[in-house]
Amino acid sequence: MYHMLFISGQEIIIIALVILLLFGSKKIPEMARGLGKGLREFKKAADDIKREINESAPEVKKEINELGKDIKKSTEDLMDDIKGFKDDVQG
Repeated sequence: MYHMLFISGQEIIIIALVILLLFGSKKIPEMARGLGKGLREFKKAADDIKREINESAPEVKKEINELGKDIKKSTEDLMDDIKGFKDDVQG
């Protein structure tokens, strides 16, 4: 049988009764609404972060491609300089 966080059904019922006794039947729905509102705000913030990352990804990719091109050109220039130096030494 699947155990949720190693808590049995009897323990969940006891915890629910203790919560009911501590907070009362009128306070529990208010707490649930507050918890739901907090979860919605958290989800909205997470979605905003994901959207921002996805929107900035093309710009980052473009910058990485430009950096790669610059590195390739620098490498080619260095290879040309090395070949020229080699030809000067041999010639």
